[in-house]
Amino acid sequence: MTDFVIHFLLCNFFLCAITGIFVITKRLLTNHLTSRMQFNLWYMWAGILVVPFLPVNLLKFPQIFSWFEKLVNIVLPYHKELSQMATGTTLSQPITPLNDFALSVSRQTSSSAVLVLCIIWLIGILTVFIVMIKAHLRLRAIKKSALPLQNKEVLALYHDCLHELNIKRNIPLYSTAFLNSPIMAGLFRPCIYLPIRLLSEFHTIDSLHTSNLSHPYSSAQPSSAPDRNTFCPIRYMLLHELLHYKHKDNCANYLLELACVFYWFNPLVWYATKEMRSDREIACDTAVLELLNENEYETYGSALLDFAERLSFAPFPFSSGISGNMRQMKRRICNISAYQEPSARKIFKSFTVFMLIACTLLGLTPLLSANADSRNHYHWHTASENISIIDASAYFGAYKGSFVLYDEGHDKWHISNLNNATLRTAPESTYKIYTALFGLEENIISPENSFLAWNGAVHPFEAWNADQTLSSAMQSSVNWYFQEIDHRLGASALHRYVQEIGYGNKDLGTDPASQLTNATDADSTTASAYWMQSTLKISPVEQVMLLSDLHNNRLGFSPKNTKTVEDSIRLYSSEAGTLYGKTGTGRVEGKDINGWFIGYVETDGNTYFFATNIHSDTQAAGSKAAEITMNILYHMSMIDYTF
Repeated sequence: MTDFVIHFLLCNFFLCAITGIFVITKRLLTNHLTSRMQFNLWYMWAGILVVPFLPVNLLKFPQIFSWFEKLVNIVLPYHKELSQMATGTTLSQPITPLNDFALSVSRQTSSSAVLVLCIIWLIGILTVFIVMIKAHLRLRAIKKSALPLQNKEVLALYHDCLHELNIKRNIPLYSTAFLNSPIMAGLFRPCIYLPIRLLSEFHTIDSLHTSNLSHPYSSAQPSSAPDRNTFCPIRYMLLHELLHYKHKDNCANYLLELACVFYWFNPLVWYATKEMRSDREIACDTAVLELLNENEYETYGSALLDFAERLSFAPFPFSSGISGNMRQMKRRICNISAYQEPSARKIFKSFTVFMLIACTLLGLTPLLSANADSRNHYHWHTASENISIIDASAYFGAYKGSFVLYDEGHDKWHISNLNNATLRTAPESTYKIYTALFGLEENIISPENSFLAWNGAVHPFEAWNADQTLSSAMQSSVNWYFQEIDHRLGASALHRYVQEIGYGNKDLGTDPASQLTNATDADSTTASAYWMQSTLKISPVEQVMLLSDLHNNRLGFSPKNTKTVEDSIRLYSSEAGTLYGKTGTGRVEGKDINGWFIGYVETDGNTYFFATNIHSDTQAAGSKAAEITMNILYHMSMIDYTF
């Protein structure tokens, strides 16, 4: 939940920028858009509000087509497809044990801050929701007190309006004493509610005789038709509300209310929703004008002014009406006074501008999720890769995670859970491979002499309380050894090397040197380093890419130093090949939440690079990731030994 809140807050920064650009662009192009097109654009804007809540990264949506092309290459689950086991081979050297030592780190401060933000956001949602529910209950009480309209003259006029708009549905019409403005409410069962006060104030209806009315569905013809302009205020109200129904504007009401609930803290969203309501009413006014004669435009505008003087605007959730605040009324009157029936050319131009703005919004939408979450995912261009999606869920059990294998000889990727394969997480002790490489390049240690003396500080693991060489330090994952190398390298060199090799998100924090310790805290069971549940993050796919570059000397380092690092992570050799690997465990508050096992298998004529990452609330250790990996590789006949 806390990760989502961080992602959501970051999305809001991009959302504010998109909203600002959208509002400015729409205003600049107002004269080139019809009123209805201006309002319809808001639906596009409302759609981007949903993006932060989507479980997928929209930037990867086009990749679906490339994945579809690869469906024919999908491999069956390992336990069905890879049935041949490696047998009859012997080990040519002893197996190097995997000592998965890890210290616990604390994230109490950062987690607490995010948790506070999460609680504040949820309290805000609850508060706005309660206010909305109270307004809804107030509207519901008004609905219960309303009575079906009995005025035959108004009912006849209402049926006339239904016929004029070609609306087949008979929408119930009610009168109530508890409303100052006519409204339409209800999405699936819409009803129109008219204030009794307005009906009584426009009392000219009563001066007409029923015999003079022309009911559209009556076979009898009156001797003389009534003057429809006598009914114009009531008729305008009815046309306005029915046009809301015809254009399904109540859908917009639901979008507006939900936006205000979840984005209660974002002032630009509140501003945009007000503008959307205003454009909705202007679009509806324009639709009414299209039904009127030119000499009625002024009458309709006068009716709105009369509403502005007589009515107080009391908005209800999920409803729409003819009234509005004074600012909205001013805009609507200006729109009415400047209204001209749009030509075919303007309609075409409006549609073109609408499509351009809509396409621009759609183009920005994926960036909203991608940029907000860009540091958590590696954006891999899979279309140019030969990828086979495989199912290794039987090996992962209850763990979440992914397995990535790159077959160098055939230039082919085998991936289980592509989304998690590009998810960046802390590298933990797997990063020590590159710390060692940097130390060798800077002559802090050398292939001939990698000895570093223990300073006597007591550590929680006995293997750490001794002098170390690169091989022993890598085997026991001795933190102080690699922290000492980093300490001698310094922050500047660390930043330079990480940037050069493109390690994950390349984020060492503001001052990585301040995180480095020389293990002087004698009884400490916790430690802090930038690769341990901190700022530096990398995905399994990137781990495999870096291992391939390391093995093939594409990182620009000394081949001798590269071989020294590779020798330090060699686990065993057999007739099947040689296995290299390094585990990593992320332990937070004493719980193992992030497990890594990365490496490669070197066989006669080919090399297979792999990375397995697992995560859970507990027991997601590097040793478990190694067990999962070894079982998969064993069933793929790449190794002849499992843990």
